Amino acid sequence: MTKKLLHKTTRSFLLLAVIILVISAPLFYFATHFLYIYETDEVLIFHKEDFVRKSKRNHFTEADIATWNKYNRNVDIIPDMGIRHDSIVDKDYLDSTSHEYEPLRELWSPIEVNGKKYTYTEQANLVVMEGMVISIAVMFLLVIAFLMTGIIWLSKRSAAKLWAPFYNTLAQIQNFELDKSNLPNFPHTDIEEFSRLNRSLEKLIEKNVAIYKSQREFVENAAHELQTPLALFQTKIDSLSQLEMTQEQSQLLASLNNDVARLNRLNKNLLLLSKIENDTYFEVEQIVLNEYLHKHFEFFAEQASSKNITIITDLTETIKVQSNPTLLDVLVNNLFLNAIRHNVEKGRIVITIANGSLSFANTGNKSGLDAERMFSRFAKINPSGKGNGLGLAIVRKVVEVNQWQIEYSYSNNLHFFDVKF
Repeated sequence: MTKKLLHKTTRSFLLLAVIILVISAPLFYFATHFLYIYETDEVLIFHKEDFVRKSKRNHFTEADIATWNKYNRNVDIIPDMGIRHDSIVDKDYLDSTSHEYEPLRELWSPIEVNGKKYTYTEQANLVVMEGMVISIAVMFLLVIAFLMTGIIWLSKRSAAKLWAPFYNTLAQIQNFELDKSNLPNFPHTDIEEFSRLNRSLEKLIEKNVAIYKSQREFVENAAHELQTPLALFQTKIDSLSQLEMTQEQSQLLASLNNDVARLNRLNKNLLLLSKIENDTYFEVEQIVLNEYLHKHFEFFAEQASSKNITIITDLTETIKVQSNPTLLDVLVNNLFLNAIRHNVEKGRIVITIANGSLSFANTGNKSGLDAERMFSRFAKINPSGKGNGLGLAIVRKVVEVNQWQIEYSYSNNLHFFDVKF
């Protein structure tokens, strides 16, 4: 399943943004938590040192210590607990108001008051810190998410604008047909890569169109020029056939006559293809397909009788098509003749009109044929066939001109050619 380039790049960018968010959010939380703990510890140390300075300056006594403990809720000066250096630990305590355990940091530090050793203790509540860190983390995530959303939206808008010339070029290339006159007209763009792409495509198209026109003119001119010598050749063969000759000479002349007839068919088909490609048959009218088949059925039945081929028809559904009468005549003739030419002795042909389509089915080769090469010019669809290889190519061209569809399939020992209108 293919994906648009713009969607693929946006998806990669979005994936990267999500990975960054997932990694950065916990890192941000733990970094903020660490910094807050660090700042809290520094404050505790600062308060202890401030107390030591004040106690020395004001000559604190035991009575002063009791007063200090009474009016300072989170600080206690207690008898020496044997602490030899500052120590800060995490501790949980039960809050009497919320009846929940709340975290705190507690400092234990040795001090001297009036020459006597004491232990300085102070507590710092971390509940406010936890809420603040979570709030900051949530705000950080919201800001980053909003920023990422804005960047993705802006990148999609800007990318769509930047890639607009490319999609315009792609659309024109997709609609371009070499045998039509609808040459693409690429708009000017200030993006160097797209400008180079457009110039390269213009040169490539101009070159191929020139080659195609040259080849088409050559085929058309060659076919026209061959008409006269072929007609003269056929006339001379007809004149020779009136003379007395041996059996061997008669057989050789009959072989030459068949070859000339084949050359004539090939020449006419080449001219027909050239006219179709030049949009010679541009006039269309409404045609009832059933009536057309009934009108020409007798002629094709005579053609099929040489091989004892049985023709079965099911034309109960009426189909009206908009087409040039000559092109429809070419389509039906070639499908009929193809079914006869590549059939077997005492075979059958089944012609059906149903579900908005015309179907020709015929017996023939005991296996399916190459559907990809089926409608190519000069391709032998049957190794034993003697066709000139243009019949089905003309059928495909007629179908393309009328914007119909043709499909080949093989089922129940029958080769099916379905034209969908």
